Amino acid sequence: MAQTQSVAELFALESLISDEERQIRDTVRRYAADRIRPHIADWFEAGRLPVRELARELGELGVLGMHLDGYGCAGMAATAYGLVCLELEAADSGIRSLVSVQGSLAMFAIHRYGSEEHKQRWLPPMAAGEALGCFGLTEPDFGSNPAGMRTHARRDGDDWILHGTKMWITNGSVADVAVVWARTDDGIRGFVVPTDTPGFSAPEIEHKLSLRASVTAELVLDDVRLPASAMLPEARGLSGPLGCLNEARFGIVFGALGAARDCLETAIDYARSREVFDRPLAAFQLTQAKLADMALELGKGQLLALHLGRLKDRHALRPEQVSLGKLNSVREAIAIARECRTILGANGITLEYPVIRHANNLESVLTYEGTSEMHQLVIGQALTGSSAFR
Repeated sequence: MAQTQSVAELFALESLISDEERQIRDTVRRYAADRIRPHIADWFEAGRLPVRELARELGELGVLGMHLDGYGCAGMAATAYGLVCLELEAADSGIRSLVSVQGSLAMFAIHRYGSEEHKQRWLPPMAAGEALGCFGLTEPDFGSNPAGMRTHARRDGDDWILHGTKMWITNGSVADVAVVWARTDDGIRGFVVPTDTPGFSAPEIEHKLSLRASVTAELVLDDVRLPASAMLPEARGLSGPLGCLNEARFGIVFGALGAARDCLETAIDYARSREVFDRPLAAFQLTQAKLADMALELGKGQLLALHLGRLKDRHALRPEQVSLGKLNSVREAIAIARECRTILGANGITLEYPVIRHANNLESVLTYEGTSEMHQLVIGQALTGSSAFR
């Protein structure tokens, strides 16, 4: 066969990243190859993940909260963080979710909205992977409409009493600290909740068929008493949690494309080695048409992700632009995963290959951190000036 090219080579993507970004990306790619890939199928099948062990290793790599400054965080650029998310999700969406929730939700909330006491207490051990965090916003009846949340906090002397339930919380049952959003007489506020506080529990959600290599829990707050200092002083209203969600969505813009890349590379390797009617599957026109279309969408997605990364590095990235990236990356990634499954045929449904695992994971990524429909409405509002959310 003739010389082959990767999607990165076709689109000359390497020319768009710096030597430092490439070094960081390659370090994480090697870590994923050595530490994650040999075990991920078993973890996925068992529905278990050695979260504590991996968190310490990821902390040693410096990727937990890597885009934050100070308090033990690496202070790296946003584009470098995006490339790390891509490499982690090329291994598995659950691994990228662990890093995203730790760094872009829990740590970012404390870093951006917390007191100096919060930052000093929690950020250094979280950056090192010695303490785990989770982010409690979604509720059983309120996902896309967080303004309807029922979890509430009331004053009792100098203390706060939190009561309510959160749902689909990554890292919830293994976290040391939870950032919980609740309704108060003063609007929606955020609270830093140590998970050993009486009244706090986090039963793990079982029987998932997606993101199985990820810990997902319900948070139950049964009159959890917190001191006044537990409130995040700089967050008031929905702008606080939505600001955190935009940080996490940015990582997904890159991350979902990692899952797509892994599926496409697997499908190309398989098609080149699999013989059908005495010829390699890759030599058939229909197969090449599928591969060409998927390569085109993957490359376009990576170009958009890199562009958004550069905007974020210049502090010029707007929320509707994050929605553009999240909608495109996840929608195309899940389409690529499904198409790659057809190339692998029956082998595509086994965990011997990563394709069905990525496809199942992307079903969750498609709807968390904002469903595709919600991001369409964000973009539609930007285009028309009219809100269609209600």
